[in-house]
Amino acid sequence: MASLLEMKEIFRNADAVCFDVDSTVIREEGIDELAKFCGVGDAVAEMTRRAMGGTVTFKAALTARLGLIRPSYEQVQKLISDNPPQLTPGIRELVSRLHQRGVQVFLISGGFQSIVEHVASQLNIPAANVFANRLKFYFNGEYAGFDETQPTAESGGKGKVIAHLKEQFQFKKVVMIGDGATDMEACPPADCFIGFGGNVIRKQVKEKAKWYITHFDELLKELEER
Repeated sequence: MASLLEMKEIFRNADAVCFDVDSTVIREEGIDELAKFCGVGDAVAEMTRRAMGGTVTFKAALTARLGLIRPSYEQVQKLISDNPPQLTPGIRELVSRLHQRGVQVFLISGGFQSIVEHVASQLNIPAANVFANRLKFYFNGEYAGFDETQPTAESGGKGKVIAHLKEQFQFKKVVMIGDGATDMEACPPADCFIGFGGNVIRKQVKEKAKWYITHFDELLKELEER
């Protein structure tokens, strides 16, 4: 296992940095915001807590939550326009600095493609660097399920995405940053995991992550060390 010093070295020399989105890049949990918007907020928030704690499989939790919400295409679009996701302080500067250094930045999320792509556009991250779940709709816009073939729909899916990126781009050093159990389990194949507690602190992640931060300024300072 890498020491904290070695992890910092990996981060400073990373080929790619992968971020979780909900409660990491943005302040809220996208699925909870969608649930509130659709009038089933409390029931879904409880399911999210269980999923993030790692006590149920991610796919089971996602299926159950979406079964309660049943969001229409129109509701998803209206959520994005009326209540756009709030970026976490410092993320814009950090992503910009990583881009300046020639580091590839990816968003890997158990959230929804349409919402995550909106976040990516604000951070100048290309849509091709977004890996998230895709909602499906009938021709009349009603909810028709989600694409279960996406790796991010499964527990362990984020690790599969990182393994795919390493193979496709021959990345030697990949860093994963996130707040939840599904982010921590992506290392390995990620070479370093940085736990993030700036929006919500997950006890399991705080206890187990060797490198745990509460503000992205800590990572910006790390990059200035070099």
